[in-house]
Amino acid sequence: MLQRIQTIWTLLAVLAAVFLFITGQDVVISDSIPLLNMGCIILVIIGALSIFSFKNRKRQILLNTISIIINVLLIGVLAYWLLNLSGGIHFPEKGIEPIFPLIAVICLLIANIYIRKDERLVKSVDRLR
Repeated sequence: MLQRIQTIWTLLAVLAAVFLFITGQDVVISDSIPLLNMGCIILVIIGALSIFSFKNRKRQILLNTISIIINVLLIGVLAYWLLNLSGGIHFPEKGIEPIFPLIAVICLLIANIYIRKDERLVKSVDRLR
């Protein structure tokens, strides 16, 4: 399971979501709904499901695609939050929260490339039988 390269990329995306959860504790879009924290928890759950469904590659691609969509939405939420803060965007003052979803999107795209490569390899072997 962990010896596959796509699992490593998916694990890196999950770690990026965990780091976003840790560093983004002060980012709350509204007073009652901590949108960022819920998104991070959902991303960790979907990432764990994707890692443990290594035998079903189509499900893995679907879960990674859902994670990519959620990460893009989180990038939008973080950009909205940064633009509404006073003083403009200065990363040393504002934090590095938007970097983590971007890293996760890149890792998940690379993982999907390797999953599709495995799927093509399995189909080509099945043709030889």
